[in-house]
Amino acid sequence: MNYSELAPAYIRAIAPYQPGKPISELERELGITGIVKLASNENPLGCSPLATAAMLDAVKTIALYPDGNGFELKDALSRRYGVEHARIVLGNGSNDMLELAARAFLTVGDKAVYSDHAFAVYPLATQVVGATGVSVPAINYGHDLKAMLKAAVEHKAKLVFVANPNNPTGTFLSAADLLEFLRALPPQILVVLDEAYNEYLPADRRYDSVAWLKEFPNLIISRTFSKAYGLAGLRVGYAFADVQVIDMMNRVRQPFNVNSVAQAAAVAALADEDFVQRTNELNRRGMEQITRGLSKLGLEYIPSYGNFISFRIGDGMRMYRRLLQLGVIVRPVANYDMAEYLRVSIGTEGENDKFLSALQQALGEQA
Repeated sequence: MNYSELAPAYIRAIAPYQPGKPISELERELGITGIVKLASNENPLGCSPLATAAMLDAVKTIALYPDGNGFELKDALSRRYGVEHARIVLGNGSNDMLELAARAFLTVGDKAVYSDHAFAVYPLATQVVGATGVSVPAINYGHDLKAMLKAAVEHKAKLVFVANPNNPTGTFLSAADLLEFLRALPPQILVVLDEAYNEYLPADRRYDSVAWLKEFPNLIISRTFSKAYGLAGLRVGYAFADVQVIDMMNRVRQPFNVNSVAQAAAVAALADEDFVQRTNELNRRGMEQITRGLSKLGLEYIPSYGNFISFRIGDGMRMYRRLLQLGVIVRPVANYDMAEYLRVSIGTEGENDKFLSALQQALGEQA
């Protein structure tokens, strides 16, 4: 018997999400050491020392179930952003936020809208509940909000996913453009504003999306501790939204979906603003280092506002495999309809140097 046939057709049609290759796997495959992983947009500084200390302290009570309501973390977020507890939901990474929104509000026959070249989890979260995704053509690898508005209205969508900055392209939408989009969108259509890379925005690009919640009860703001806060291995995400929206998301949320060590670390990480500042400074210098190197090699890239950058290389998979052999893990993005591109995360100065050296060697071999 083929047990896969017991699953609904929309489940069988899902292509599973492929994470970045871990260092240990490449070491086993090629028998090499000194590998640099720049594939998953992780923080090269690790995490805040305050978060590390909080984790070690939390381990003492690991035999107890975590606070299923996440009071301490919600309280820290409430104090930081001025949002009441009832407007906050916690999750197992921001991916959990995207899935909770889809599970709470979409079902078979419903439509969700997102952009071409946007985060791969949007179509996955849509498809897993049997809803239909509508992918809107991008402009210069970024969101075309006017076209997305038109698609959402014409298809009578229930949900729209917007990433800012966008992964994997790093493109950015201004506050003015986002506000125009939100004001034009019918209020019965929910918008998930995915701000996983929000902390990497330079000062002149920052905006207060949290303040918009008062004007837009159909807005869901999704964020994470995986990137700038360096807690990717703990999986902590959160979302802000209207009380009624949060209530529905909580109804489909798994009990204890954020473990006690993760909650403690996130509270401490949120308090360490100096660490986030150092992360930003390192990222800015690294971005300049890599874009300078790509330009020197004559390679085209998409200007990025995240902690990664996508560059055009021709045969992306071929270059990806060659860089693996040279001990550098980057991210192929053919699944984003960007087969000629690779995405590289910003690392330390030494990691960036190794990437650029390996890239130069690989390009020289093709000449």
